[in-house]
Amino acid sequence: MAVWIQAQQLQGDALHQMQSLYGQHFPIEVRHYLSQWIEGQLWDAIDLDNPQEEYKAKRLLDSLIQELQKKAEHQVGEDGFLLRIKLGHYASQLKSTYDRCPLELVRCIKHILYTEQRLVREATNSSSPVGGMMDSMSQKYQQINQAFEELRILTQDTENDLRKLQHNQEYFIIQYQESLRIQAQLTSLASLPPADRQLREPSLLNKRATVEAWLTREANTLQKYRLGLAEKHQKTLALLRKQQTLILDDELIQWKRRQQLAGNGGPPEGGLDILQSWCEKLAETIWQNRQQIRRAEHLRQQLPIPGPIEDLLNELNSTITDIISALVTSTFIIEKQPPQVLKTQTKFAATVRLLVGGKLNVHMNPPQVKATIISEQQAKALLKNENTRNESSGEILNNNCVMEYHQTTGTLSAHFRNMSLKRIKRSDRRGAESVTEEKFTILFESQFSVGGNELVFQVKTLSLPVVVIVHGSQDNNATATVLWDNAFAEPGRVPFIVPDKVLWPQLCEALNMKYKAEVQSNRGLSEENLVFLAQKAFSSSSINPDDYRNMTMTWSQFNRESLPGRNFTFWQWFDGVMELTKKHLKPHWNDGAILGFVNKQQAQDMLMSKPNGTFLLRFSDSEIGGITIAWVAENPNKAGERMVWNLMPYTTKDFTIRSLADRISDLNHLLYLYPDRPKDEVFSKYYTPPLSKAVDGYVKPQIKQVVPEFATPNPDPAANPTYMDHAASPAVSHSQNYGIYPPMSDSMLDAEGDFDLDDTMDVARHVEELLRRPLEGQWNSQQS
Repeated sequence: MAVWIQAQQLQGDALHQMQSLYGQHFPIEVRHYLSQWIEGQLWDAIDLDNPQEEYKAKRLLDSLIQELQKKAEHQVGEDGFLLRIKLGHYASQLKSTYDRCPLELVRCIKHILYTEQRLVREATNSSSPVGGMMDSMSQKYQQINQAFEELRILTQDTENDLRKLQHNQEYFIIQYQESLRIQAQLTSLASLPPADRQLREPSLLNKRATVEAWLTREANTLQKYRLGLAEKHQKTLALLRKQQTLILDDELIQWKRRQQLAGNGGPPEGGLDILQSWCEKLAETIWQNRQQIRRAEHLRQQLPIPGPIEDLLNELNSTITDIISALVTSTFIIEKQPPQVLKTQTKFAATVRLLVGGKLNVHMNPPQVKATIISEQQAKALLKNENTRNESSGEILNNNCVMEYHQTTGTLSAHFRNMSLKRIKRSDRRGAESVTEEKFTILFESQFSVGGNELVFQVKTLSLPVVVIVHGSQDNNATATVLWDNAFAEPGRVPFIVPDKVLWPQLCEALNMKYKAEVQSNRGLSEENLVFLAQKAFSSSSINPDDYRNMTMTWSQFNRESLPGRNFTFWQWFDGVMELTKKHLKPHWNDGAILGFVNKQQAQDMLMSKPNGTFLLRFSDSEIGGITIAWVAENPNKAGERMVWNLMPYTTKDFTIRSLADRISDLNHLLYLYPDRPKDEVFSKYYTPPLSKAVDGYVKPQIKQVVPEFATPNPDPAANPTYMDHAASPAVSHSQNYGIYPPMSDSMLDAEGDFDLDDTMDVARHVEELLRRPLEGQWNSQQS
């Protein structure tokens, strides 16, 4: 809803506040008749402190006047006649008021819109708690922008006071020179005859007394001016420090936290444009006040007057230098982090940026940035300001880069595009710590000056923790270290301390975030999925989520200690599921076709109440990165009895040969996906199209999957495709031989009713080899 429509519904004090925004500087009638146009313009896109933006403001002023004139022309009737005159008058009035200062019009309208939005929001929030949450961000932005407006007014006020002080001091010096001239005249009277001296001396003495009295009085006035100016600067610097703390310690730290969570698959951290605009406004305001304080110091030196002003100015100068130093060092940030799992001898990239570089003209003498890899201990020493010069824990190639200024975006950044970690020097490990638990960081450092070498800054920033690996097999354990660190690091920590144990719900949030990002799916982990994971993590049988809310999981339980009865950790199992789903099962997971997080007993309980041929897909408990099909069917050994069968798990290796959808299509005994969806309805869109007919007398071989116990024999060899057996049981093995491969008499059914896929891989390869041979040779060998 348009702000103006809502503003008209304000009542009481809020309505009076809204009405007080308007007057001759901007009539309320203009706001009313051009409300839609006014709210549709990009007022915030104009930087009020940049004179070069004036042409944009002028364009908006011209457009506003044109819109007013158009609106006036369309008024008809008796009332329309009066309104046409009124709107035409307002158009002329606004043009004469703002034609020479169009930025002031933008400032005025921005203030009106911000205030109206605040009043509407306050009125809405008093009756709608949801409204408060929706607008918390805009409220914070408005608070920051209002503080900048207050700083602008304070800075302009002190600038006016400083000019007035300078003017008064210059006049004081002129009068002081006049007093010296009078004194010189009085001194020269000594050489005159007594009569002449008596004639001229009284008037000179009177004049000297008058001037000296004025000088004494004016000296006190100047001292008051100086003290008043210093007190105003103290107030400005206090507000500056508060504003800077809000931006650097809240907004920038939150951005860095979002950047860290994005490493775990969280939402993107967002752009830096708004933050940079705030930091640039801070830099500009700080620099203006610093120049004012230096000019005040120059005036004091030009005309020393005893008093406390010297100490006050020294204190102000020290404070403003501290503020700008904190701003510059804090805004040297890593825009694009290096990979947190870093493999040696592999190219990687990173980008660092100085948010205030353009405003402080750092690019006039482009600084160079150097990247170094350091250990956790070296990072700790660095933050304690201990001497760590030239210490590193490895060698990075192409680790120097010059910062470049991009005129169109106003950004100053260094893009490291071709870094490579040549070697790594590891420290002594603690206890059970493995190499994939050791954390390093990339240190970026530079030096640059501002104000024509007036201030020189040494800046440093550390990347997020990096785990160095030398082989791809270490990747999953290194990822576990990074996940735990990104999820549970606390702001302002000592590098790189993380809690050894966390609440289960906290870990669930991190796992869900990672899973959705890796699988690239909006379908995350459900509460049932998380209960299954809790059962696995804590070896529990409880199905009540509340039983796990206060339980904690240690790092050792997460990725050091193997799960009971297994040779892999909880994380390794979970990571295997993610990898398998990401590479081969993504569409089926998104469709909801894979239940996944269900154990064998749960699958049996779910299927036994369903018709024969009902099946479900669940992740294997016993194998990393495996998925199995469980289905309900008759027990061949006991008439009238049904049982649940579990196929030996498929892995990535299997799906590179034949997809899950095609394998399900091959198995005719699978009829309904749990609970009751016909399988073709779910999977047919993923089936591989049938092969084309023979070309040049050659028939292309095709691999298909059968489960012999459930296979339907086909007596027609021409129609019989080549099968990749999952199992061949003596109970159902067939005596007829179609000449493609010998009958298999060994059962591949395991003790729990699972079929072994690995053995059938050899069969499949044997089939392919036979099919490549000339057909005549096959038949001859069979007959012999």
